[in-house]
Amino acid sequence: MKLAGKWVLITGASSGFGAAAARAFGAEGCHLLLGARRVDRLEAVADQARQAGAASAHAAALDVGSTPSVETFGRYLRSLTSRVDILINNAGGAHGLDPVATGRDADWDAMVQSNFLGLLRVTREVLPLLPHDAGAWILNIGSIAGHRGYEGGAVYCGVKAAERVATEALRLELNGTGIRVGSLDPGMAQTEFSDVRFKGDSRRAAQVYSGVHPLTSEDVAETMVWMASRPPHVCVDEVILKPTDQAAIHKVHRRTTAAG
Repeated sequence: MKLAGKWVLITGASSGFGAAAARAFGAEGCHLLLGARRVDRLEAVADQARQAGAASAHAAALDVGSTPSVETFGRYLRSLTSRVDILINNAGGAHGLDPVATGRDADWDAMVQSNFLGLLRVTREVLPLLPHDAGAWILNIGSIAGHRGYEGGAVYCGVKAAERVATEALRLELNGTGIRVGSLDPGMAQTEFSDVRFKGDSRRAAQVYSGVHPLTSEDVAETMVWMASRPPHVCVDEVILKPTDQAAIHKVHRRTTAAG
Protein backbone atom coordinates (compact mmCIF):
# COMPACT_ATOMS: atom_id res chain seq x y z
CA MET A 1 0.00 0.00 0.00
CA LYS A 2 1.37 3.40 -0.94
CA LEU A 3 1.70 5.70 2.06
CA ALA A 4 2.10 9.04 0.29
CA GLY A 5 -0.67 11.41 1.30
CA LYS A 6 -1.75 9.33 4.31
CA TRP A 7 -2.38 11.04 7.63
CA VAL A 8 -0.17 9.51 10.33
CA LEU A 9 -0.53 10.29 14.04
CA ILE A 10 2.47 9.51 16.25
CA THR A 11 2.44 9.90 20.03
CA GLY A 12 5.67 10.35 21.98
CA ALA A 13 7.19 11.82 18.83
CA SER A 14 9.76 14.13 20.45
CA SER A 15 12.53 11.50 20.61
CA GLY A 16 13.46 7.84 20.15
CA PHE A 17 11.15 5.59 18.14
CA GLY A 18 8.58 8.35 17.70
CA ALA A 19 11.00 10.87 16.24
CA ALA A 20 12.51 8.24 13.93
CA ALA A 21 9.00 7.25 12.84
CA ALA A 22 8.20 10.87 12.01
CA ARG A 23 11.24 11.07 9.75
CA ALA A 24 10.55 7.67 8.17
CA PHE A 25 6.89 8.32 7.41
CA GLY A 26 7.84 11.82 6.33
CA ALA A 27 10.18 10.31 3.76
CA GLU A 28 7.17 8.37 2.42
CA GLY A 29 5.33 11.65 1.74
CA CYS A 30 2.80 11.37 4.58
CA HIS A 31 0.98 14.11 6.46
CA LEU A 32 2.18 13.92 10.06
CA LEU A 33 0.33 14.67 13.28
CA LEU A 34 2.89 14.66 16.09
CA GLY A 35 2.20 14.78 19.81
CA ALA A 36 4.45 14.82 22.89
CA ARG A 37 5.01 16.76 26.11
CA ARG A 38 8.31 18.38 25.05
CA VAL A 39 6.98 20.77 22.42
CA ASP A 40 10.33 22.42 21.63
CA ARG A 41 11.86 19.07 20.70
CA LEU A 42 8.67 18.09 18.92
CA GLU A 43 8.89 21.15 16.68
CA ALA A 44 12.47 20.21 15.78
CA VAL A 45 11.31 16.70 14.82
CA ALA A 46 8.53 18.20 12.68
CA ASP A 47 11.15 20.27 10.83
CA GLN A 48 13.25 17.14 10.26
CA ALA A 49 10.20 15.32 8.89
CA ARG A 50 9.47 18.15 6.47
CA GLN A 51 13.06 18.07 5.27
CA ALA A 52 12.71 14.31 4.76
CA GLY A 53 9.78 14.89 2.41
CA ALA A 54 6.63 14.97 4.54
CA ALA A 55 3.57 16.40 2.80
CA SER A 56 2.99 18.31 6.04
CA ALA A 57 4.01 18.01 9.69
CA HIS A 58 1.94 19.37 12.56
CA ALA A 59 3.07 19.34 16.18
CA ALA A 60 1.16 19.98 19.39
CA ALA A 61 1.47 19.29 23.10
CA LEU A 62 0.12 15.91 24.19
CA ASP A 63 0.28 14.20 27.57
CA VAL A 64 -1.29 10.78 27.10
CA GLY A 65 -1.51 10.45 30.89
CA SER A 66 -4.12 13.22 30.99
CA THR A 67 -7.62 12.81 29.56
CA PRO A 68 -8.10 16.60 29.14
CA SER A 69 -4.80 16.80 27.22
CA VAL A 70 -5.85 13.95 24.94
CA GLU A 71 -9.23 15.57 24.31
CA THR A 72 -7.59 18.93 23.54
CA PHE A 73 -5.23 17.20 21.13
CA GLY A 74 -8.25 15.51 19.53
CA ARG A 75 -9.84 18.88 18.85
CA TYR A 76 -6.58 20.04 17.32
CA LEU A 77 -6.56 17.00 15.02
CA ARG A 78 -10.09 17.72 13.85
CA SER A 79 -9.11 21.28 12.97
CA LEU A 80 -6.58 19.84 10.52
CA THR A 81 -8.18 16.72 9.06
CA SER A 82 -11.31 14.62 9.10
CA ARG A 83 -9.36 11.37 8.97
CA VAL A 84 -6.35 9.61 10.48
CA ASP A 85 -5.11 6.71 8.38
CA ILE A 86 -2.42 5.41 10.75
CA LEU A 87 -2.32 5.78 14.52
CA ILE A 88 1.00 4.90 16.16
CA ASN A 89 0.68 4.61 19.92
CA ASN A 90 4.33 5.05 20.82
CA ALA A 91 4.30 7.15 24.02
CA GLY A 92 5.60 5.31 27.07
CA GLY A 93 8.71 4.36 28.95
CA ALA A 94 10.14 2.68 32.03
CA HIS A 95 10.73 4.41 35.36
CA GLY A 96 13.14 2.78 37.78
CA LEU A 97 14.32 -0.80 38.13
CA ASP A 98 13.25 -1.39 41.70
CA PRO A 99 11.85 -4.68 42.96
CA VAL A 100 8.23 -4.67 44.11
CA ALA A 101 9.36 -4.52 47.75
CA THR A 102 10.88 -1.05 47.30
CA GLY A 103 8.94 0.23 44.29
CA ARG A 104 7.56 3.77 44.34
CA ASP A 105 4.00 4.78 43.55
CA ALA A 106 5.13 7.70 41.39
CA ASP A 107 7.13 5.39 39.11
CA TRP A 108 4.34 2.81 38.95
CA ASP A 109 1.69 5.43 38.17
CA ALA A 110 3.82 6.98 35.43
CA MET A 111 4.27 3.62 33.70
CA VAL A 112 0.61 2.63 33.93
CA GLN A 113 -0.55 6.03 32.68
CA SER A 114 1.84 6.37 29.74
CA ASN A 115 2.23 2.80 28.51
CA PHE A 116 -1.29 1.49 29.05
CA LEU A 117 -4.04 3.94 29.95
CA GLY A 118 -2.56 6.57 27.63
CA LEU A 119 -2.69 4.15 24.73
CA LEU A 120 -6.37 3.47 25.42
CA ARG A 121 -7.20 7.17 25.83
CA VAL A 122 -5.62 8.15 22.51
CA THR A 123 -7.18 5.20 20.69
CA ARG A 124 -10.64 6.09 22.05
CA GLU A 125 -10.18 9.69 20.92
CA VAL A 126 -8.94 8.84 17.43
CA LEU A 127 -11.16 5.87 16.55
CA PRO A 128 -13.94 8.01 15.03
CA LEU A 129 -11.39 9.44 12.58
CA LEU A 130 -10.09 6.08 11.31
CA PRO A 131 -11.67 5.20 7.95
CA HIS A 132 -13.22 1.76 7.49
CA ASP A 133 -12.20 -0.67 4.74
CA ALA A 134 -9.34 1.52 3.57
CA GLY A 135 -6.31 -0.12 5.17
CA ALA A 136 -6.29 2.06 8.30
CA TRP A 137 -3.92 1.04 11.09
CA ILE A 138 -3.66 1.16 14.86
CA LEU A 139 -0.04 0.26 15.53
CA ASN A 140 0.89 -0.11 19.20
CA ILE A 141 4.51 -0.08 20.28
CA GLY A 142 5.06 -2.80 22.87
CA SER A 143 8.20 -4.54 24.07
CA ILE A 144 9.68 -7.99 24.51
CA ALA A 145 9.17 -7.14 28.20
CA GLY A 146 5.52 -7.88 27.56
CA HIS A 147 6.41 -11.49 26.78
CA ARG A 148 8.73 -12.32 29.70
CA GLY A 149 9.19 -10.84 33.15
CA TYR A 150 12.49 -9.92 34.73
CA GLU A 151 13.68 -8.75 38.14
CA GLY A 152 12.87 -5.12 38.77
CA GLY A 153 10.48 -5.00 35.85
CA ALA A 154 7.21 -6.09 37.45
CA VAL A 155 5.25 -2.98 36.51
CA TYR A 156 6.91 -2.26 33.16
CA CYS A 157 6.57 -5.88 32.07
CA GLY A 158 3.02 -5.85 33.39
CA VAL A 159 1.92 -2.81 31.41
CA LYS A 160 3.57 -4.08 28.24
CA ALA A 161 1.81 -7.43 28.67
CA ALA A 162 -1.40 -5.45 29.15
CA GLU A 163 -0.66 -3.60 25.89
CA ARG A 164 -0.44 -6.93 24.06
CA VAL A 165 -3.75 -8.16 25.43
CA ALA A 166 -5.47 -4.82 24.82
CA THR A 167 -4.23 -4.97 21.23
CA GLU A 168 -5.75 -8.42 20.85
CA ALA A 169 -9.06 -7.25 22.35
CA LEU A 170 -9.17 -4.19 20.10
CA ARG A 171 -8.52 -6.35 17.05
CA LEU A 172 -11.54 -8.45 17.99
CA GLU A 173 -13.70 -5.40 18.64
CA LEU A 174 -12.82 -3.87 15.26
CA ASN A 175 -13.11 -7.06 13.23
CA GLY A 176 -15.21 -6.33 10.17
CA THR A 177 -14.36 -2.62 10.02
CA GLY A 178 -11.23 -3.05 7.91
CA ILE A 179 -9.15 -1.30 10.57
CA ARG A 180 -5.98 -3.24 11.27
CA VAL A 181 -4.53 -3.55 14.76
CA GLY A 182 -1.03 -4.78 15.55
CA SER A 183 1.84 -4.60 18.01
CA LEU A 184 5.53 -4.02 17.34
CA ASP A 185 7.60 -5.35 20.25
CA PRO A 186 11.27 -4.30 20.17
CA GLY A 187 14.06 -5.72 22.27
CA MET A 188 17.23 -3.89 23.26
CA ALA A 189 17.32 -0.56 21.43
CA GLN A 190 19.57 2.39 22.14
CA THR A 191 17.33 5.40 22.78
CA GLU A 192 16.62 7.60 25.80
CA PHE A 193 14.86 4.58 27.36
CA SER A 194 17.64 3.73 29.81
CA ASP A 195 18.36 7.40 30.61
CA VAL A 196 14.72 7.77 31.68
CA ARG A 197 14.68 4.47 33.56
CA PHE A 198 17.81 5.41 35.52
CA LYS A 199 16.66 9.01 35.98
CA GLY A 200 19.49 10.66 34.08
CA ASP A 201 22.33 8.43 35.28
CA SER A 202 24.12 8.35 31.91
CA ARG A 203 26.91 6.06 33.14
CA ARG A 204 24.46 3.40 34.27
CA ALA A 205 22.41 3.83 31.10
CA ALA A 206 25.48 3.34 28.91
CA GLN A 207 26.31 0.07 30.68
CA VAL A 208 23.08 -1.44 29.36
CA TYR A 209 24.48 -1.34 25.81
CA SER A 210 28.14 -2.03 26.60
CA GLY A 211 29.67 -4.46 24.11
CA VAL A 212 26.35 -4.93 22.29
CA HIS A 213 25.12 -3.88 18.86
CA PRO A 214 21.57 -2.84 19.83
CA LEU A 215 18.70 -1.89 17.60
CA THR A 216 18.48 1.74 16.56
CA SER A 217 15.39 3.91 16.47
CA GLU A 218 15.66 3.82 12.69
CA ASP A 219 15.48 0.00 12.71
CA VAL A 220 12.21 0.17 14.60
CA ALA A 221 10.80 2.99 12.46
CA GLU A 222 11.63 1.07 9.28
CA THR A 223 9.62 -1.86 10.63
CA MET A 224 6.67 0.43 11.38
CA VAL A 225 6.69 1.64 7.78
CA TRP A 226 6.85 -1.96 6.51
CA MET A 227 3.86 -2.98 8.66
CA ALA A 228 1.83 0.05 7.66
CA SER A 229 2.52 -0.38 3.95
CA ARG A 230 1.14 -3.91 3.62
CA PRO A 231 -1.92 -4.23 1.34
CA PRO A 232 -5.22 -3.38 3.10
CA HIS A 233 -6.20 -7.05 3.34
CA VAL A 234 -2.97 -7.91 5.24
CA CYS A 235 -2.71 -7.34 9.01
CA VAL A 236 0.63 -7.99 10.69
CA ASP A 237 -0.69 -8.87 14.14
CA GLU A 238 2.61 -8.84 15.99
CA VAL A 239 6.31 -8.38 15.29
CA ILE A 240 9.07 -9.16 17.80
CA LEU A 241 12.23 -7.31 16.78
CA LYS A 242 15.52 -7.93 18.58
CA PRO A 243 19.18 -7.27 17.85
CA THR A 244 21.09 -10.36 16.79
CA ASP A 245 23.11 -10.07 20.01
CA GLN A 246 19.97 -10.57 22.09
CA ALA A 247 18.56 -14.08 22.11
CA ALA A 248 16.22 -13.32 25.03
CA ILE A 249 15.79 -10.67 27.71
CA HIS A 250 18.46 -12.32 29.88
CA LYS A 251 20.61 -13.77 27.08
CA VAL A 252 22.75 -11.04 25.52
CA HIS A 253 26.09 -11.47 23.80
CA ARG A 254 28.58 -8.82 24.91
CA ARG A 255 31.90 -8.19 23.25
CA THR A 256 34.97 -7.06 25.14
CA THR A 257 34.87 -3.86 23.09
CA ALA A 258 31.87 -2.19 21.47
CA ALA A 259 33.57 -2.40 18.08
CA GLY A 260 34.29 -6.14 18.29
